[in-house]
Amino acid sequence: MKKDTKHIAVLGAGESGIGAAILAKKHGLNVLVSDNQQIRGSYKKELNQNSISHEELHHTEPTIMEADEIVKSPGIPDDIPLLKNAASNGIPVISEVEFASRYTNAVTIGITGSNGKTTTALLTHQILKNAGLNAGLAGNIGKSFARQVAEENNAYYVLEISSFQLDGAYAFKPDVAVLLNITPDHLNRYGGDFRKYTESKFRLIQNLSKNEYFIYCADDDIVQEGVEKRTIKAHTFPFSVENTGMETGGYLENEVLHFKTPADNFTIPVTETALHGKHNMYNILAAGLASKLMDVDNAKIRESLSVFEGVEHRLETVASVDGRVFINDSKATNIISVWYALESMSNPVVWIAGGQDKGNDYSIVRDLVKEKVTAIICIGTDNSKIREYFAEMKPVYETGAMKDAVHKAYKIANTGDTVLLSPACASFDLFDNYEDRGTQFKYYVKLLADEK
Repeated sequence: MKKDTKHIAVLGAGESGIGAAILAKKHGLNVLVSDNQQIRGSYKKELNQNSISHEELHHTEPTIMEADEIVKSPGIPDDIPLLKNAASNGIPVISEVEFASRYTNAVTIGITGSNGKTTTALLTHQILKNAGLNAGLAGNIGKSFARQVAEENNAYYVLEISSFQLDGAYAFKPDVAVLLNITPDHLNRYGGDFRKYTESKFRLIQNLSKNEYFIYCADDDIVQEGVEKRTIKAHTFPFSVENTGMETGGYLENEVLHFKTPADNFTIPVTETALHGKHNMYNILAAGLASKLMDVDNAKIRESLSVFEGVEHRLETVASVDGRVFINDSKATNIISVWYALESMSNPVVWIAGGQDKGNDYSIVRDLVKEKVTAIICIGTDNSKIREYFAEMKPVYETGAMKDAVHKAYKIANTGDTVLLSPACASFDLFDNYEDRGTQFKYYVKLLADEK
């Protein structure tokens, strides 16, 4: 922590902001939490219980400008006038992950990527817990990193870290950095500039030294290009499903996953793992390597890989209704996630898509849509981009509510078809978040099943 930091302004009163405020208060800092939306009742109760000053429905800019530092929630864009003024006044603006990292000596595994980071983080955490390690799971998932640092005493943290969190990270340095992939996502936050988004992802390794480890996907061209143009001091462990025989790292060969570190080699047949699909082989390789670097016993890794159940809202089978299988992939908020979903489908697909577009290039899934999709159902307030791209290729239907989308999909689909909710877009036009979107999908599918 900066020695002269006495006053912290926290922008945003969600889980990230509340956690940062509680941690700051614990360490004797003066804290103001400011949110231009209404603060949720449970969070407001916590602020009051901890005697933390807060305001809602507005930002009192003169007071915020008195802060020595601003901790910004990841959902707040960097270019709002308030933050531009802070920069002009020389006030540092940092992320909650950066702030929390100052107050813990725990071993951290930082995981980022455009796709798969939740699965990889959950799997890594399960392996560590199964091995008896005192490990927390935080970052962009569950309870915030700052809250856990303030309230718990974990020896390890598995952190799922978004590009927005990395944008506000300057001194943060994980002991193990994992970079899964980089594909176009959130380009609306980066002025449509994919290069800026890529640079954000690589901030994860900006401070690594020879004492840390870097695990990365060698099959991802953007990641590989970024690795090659940087001088990386950390010990590197690439992983691949296309190349074999690495001296250190992970790879897939003849349906067997290999993990190689200087201390040990470990193998497990794909058939013994609970996750399936090419995308999950990457997640397993990354999680397995991270666990090996934590000296987890091979038997514990094997045990966890064989029972891991996956992530809610990610290719989650909900129900079969009159022979139509409904799959919830609400977490697919970008087009690459949809590619993975469609690539894994073996039956004809009625595809439910739409929401707040984040700069998607729909040509990425063009061939898969041609091959596997029978119809597209749009859900969202503006689906013009999807409609314009696919209208000449497939029937496209418009709906404005999840109940309507589910019922329309049932009517259109035939016995043996798959109804796939894989939106390719953010959810905030009609839903609280992707979890709310997926939960509503499951609710209406189960109602439909009960009716039938």
